[in-house]
Amino acid sequence: MATCKACQDPLVLSLEPEEEIESGDEGGAGPSQEQDQTVPDDLELPCGCHYHWQCLLDQATEVSVSLKCPSCGTYLPANAGVNAAGSAGPFFSPGPTAQATFIPTRYTNEGGVQEGLDIFPILTEEAYLAAHPEARPARAMHTMLAEGDVTGAIDLLVDVDSDGDTDGNAAHLLQWTDPLNGGRSALHVAIEAKQEEAFWLLLWLASGMGTEFFPPELTQTAQALGLPRRAVPANEDIRFIRDESGRSPRQLLAEMGPPWSLYAEDALFPEAA
Repeated sequence: MATCKACQDPLVLSLEPEEEIESGDEGGAGPSQEQDQTVPDDLELPCGCHYHWQCLLDQATEVSVSLKCPSCGTYLPANAGVNAAGSAGPFFSPGPTAQATFIPTRYTNEGGVQEGLDIFPILTEEAYLAAHPEARPARAMHTMLAEGDVTGAIDLLVDVDSDGDTDGNAAHLLQWTDPLNGGRSALHVAIEAKQEEAFWLLLWLASGMGTEFFPPELTQTAQALGLPRRAVPANEDIRFIRDESGRSPRQLLAEMGPPWSLYAEDALFPEAA
């Protein structure tokens, strides 16, 4: 059986056996265990070297900068536009060259085989989060909002506030912009994903928009969840955060077309703070 180039173990994952307690008379049957089960976990790089998924991610910082296989040293990108003599740039702030980098892999797991999986964006994200662990909650919140998981996002905001960490509190998360996603804010993410509930929730929590503009059902839900509005100064208002290209949420709304473009009006989104 093929083994991982990093840990030398077989390219499988062992599933935890389930324990079942069988009821019966005193002195009867005790705990029994199912046999260990394994599933494939085989990430093949373009050079032909194989790794466990997590074993390669553990070396994300090195690979995302060198663009070489940690085992054989082969240069990995498939696109000819990237200069093999240099790196793709700092992993924590991908530039145009880094964004063009493409590392195709073949990944086999319990769900089947994924051909041509580009591992570079995943390595870049993991490398960034390894250097900036404080960004993990914010990245998680952006993912939840993009998927419409408003309940999960609220729970996360409540949790970080209860930790008492100034750099990781709810206000900080709501203001955070993602360097791996073009400097987008949570509001940019919700608009692009067309998640209306997330859109209104963010405006409720992190903008100075008048309460009279909110849908009645959102107001009722927020009050029922104990999400009071706070006075948001203009320099913290999520409506005025621009992404790396200088695009405001209002501009993004205007580009989306109806019904989203209908929100791009002065009463809801003033031109400037």
